[in-house]
Amino acid sequence: MRRHIPFQRLHNFRDLGGYAAADGRIVAWGQLYRSDSLGNLGDGDAEQFFALGVRTVVDLRYPDEVDRHGRIATHASFAYHNVCTEHRPWDQASLGPDTDVARFLADRYAEMAVDGVAQIRQVLDILAAADAPPAVFHCAAGKDRTGIIAALLLALLGVDEEDIVADYGLTELARDRFAADRRADHPDRPITWPGWGRAPEAAMRLFLAENAAEYGSLTGYAAERLGVDDALVTALHNRYLTG
Repeated sequence: MRRHIPFQRLHNFRDLGGYAAADGRIVAWGQLYRSDSLGNLGDGDAEQFFALGVRTVVDLRYPDEVDRHGRIATHASFAYHNVCTEHRPWDQASLGPDTDVARFLADRYAEMAVDGVAQIRQVLDILAAADAPPAVFHCAAGKDRTGIIAALLLALLGVDEEDIVADYGLTELARDRFAADRRADHPDRPITWPGWGRAPEAAMRLFLAENAAEYGSLTGYAAERLGVDDALVTALHNRYLTG
């Protein structure tokens, strides 16, 4: 089954199903999705989106981003949650061509894991609710904030680190469209950094390795910094693992 689901105006909507968990089960198909901004969902895509039966939408963007770029329209079939993942400002338009992409992104993810503790935990609680799935979470590009939530969820579901890294890297398939969108957002500023829209596996590897050096693993981080306990992990397993 193909992970990326083709839409006319969404570049990075994909299913997190199919990954093997440590207990022998797999992440269920059609229950947990990650995406770029659903505010871009065009009228021609609506029928396809609603056919997925999504019941929970978690928008990780700041309210001002939602105001500027729009959000998915309210609909009775799903609950919408805007939980903005706190992080320090990123001025990627100011970066030069020599700025290492993987190092820059890994450092930003480490900051997000510290700055966004309350919001990350809130997202986990929303997705662990009995009536949450099928669920989709997204930010603007479905790459950074979404990538951290996806990595954490997959880790808590018992998915191997190599699969977590590979899932993150799938965003590379849409990078040309992301870069074009970002350049359009900054028409008066030349874009010289080669990292626009990029999701190199090396960035996630760096983040995971440095997180593990401090907490032992992503699950250790979740327990120590987010207060994730066995009850929450069991709830996530019940919602999103099958077989």
